[in-house]
Amino acid sequence: MELKTPLYETHVQHKGKIVPFAGYLLPVQYGSGVIAEHMAVRTACGIFDVSHMGEILCEGRDAVKNLNFLLTNDYTVMADGQARYSPMCNESGGVVDDLIVYKVREDHYLIVVNAANKDKDFVWMKEHAFGEVSFTDISASVAQIALQGPKAEAILRKLVPDEMIPEKYYSCNFDGRIGGIRCMISRTGYTGEDGFEFYLAAEEAQRLWELLLETGKEEGVICCGLGARDTLRLEASMPLYGHEMTDDITPFEAGLGYFVRMDKGDFIGRAALEERGAPKQKRVGLRVTGRGIIREHCSVYADGKQIGVTTSGTHCPYLKAPLAMALVDCAYTEPGTQVEADVRGRRVEAEVVRLPFYKRGQ
Repeated sequence: MELKTPLYETHVQHKGKIVPFAGYLLPVQYGSGVIAEHMAVRTACGIFDVSHMGEILCEGRDAVKNLNFLLTNDYTVMADGQARYSPMCNESGGVVDDLIVYKVREDHYLIVVNAANKDKDFVWMKEHAFGEVSFTDISASVAQIALQGPKAEAILRKLVPDEMIPEKYYSCNFDGRIGGIRCMISRTGYTGEDGFEFYLAAEEAQRLWELLLETGKEEGVICCGLGARDTLRLEASMPLYGHEMTDDITPFEAGLGYFVRMDKGDFIGRAALEERGAPKQKRVGLRVTGRGIIREHCSVYADGKQIGVTTSGTHCPYLKAPLAMALVDCAYTEPGTQVEADVRGRRVEAEVVRLPFYKRGQ
């Protein structure tokens, strides 16, 4: 049976189309539709329920040592309120999940994991824990709301003093208050736009949602669902677990090598990554030059042979183009390389392009 987020009744009231996703009942879209929601986030602002994401506390004298062993990134030096992204690998170098770690204070960290992987991740962390450390799953008590788009900051400034707003991307204020509601204000997101994610007590979620909607009326804020969240992240070339990375795809293949610190000491998967050597396949962008839309799981061909497979694909509303991401043989990753994708038995022409497809300010 699927779970309901604290905002389930709110979505129903706002006429969201509810679908099962990652074990939860969530809105895939509202009456405005996916394209309108996508464009609102690119040009104004959108609000998303991301309460299905998981939150895990990592605490104790050996918290940093555990994080550095579990994750490929380096957490040795962080400021309070700083956030850092990382893949989490298995022993063979594949990705268990990708996540964000916030430093609350010394020996106290908040880990945000993908909804579908929350239970798996929690077990994985506890099974590999050592020394003086504890992992606590607090997901059930936490709601998360994302306010995304170029007008997100203007909306937030109507509600909080300037000093409460995090200045830097991937930083947060743990002591935020919006309309009297205590919350963590994080300058992060999964849309390719500037914006914020608010973490708060589950029972306060509906009040904050309505407050943000009412406050942002002049800026054009609208409710957004899973559909727009996916088209936005794809247009911004952000990888999604289960698509661009899996238990069998390494961070280097997924184009996440920047977040793998091979010089920091041992971590789970490091030996396997060293043994594998240079990746034989890499994530690339594909722009359709023929007719059609390329979706996920389409075989990619060049020179009369299969060279890879698509991982995500759709028509991207803001860029007005059908785009896809794919894992292909390294010999075919040069931008301009001509390829074909098999879409239900029909070959659709495309060319390799640089990622990201979309970058804020372009």
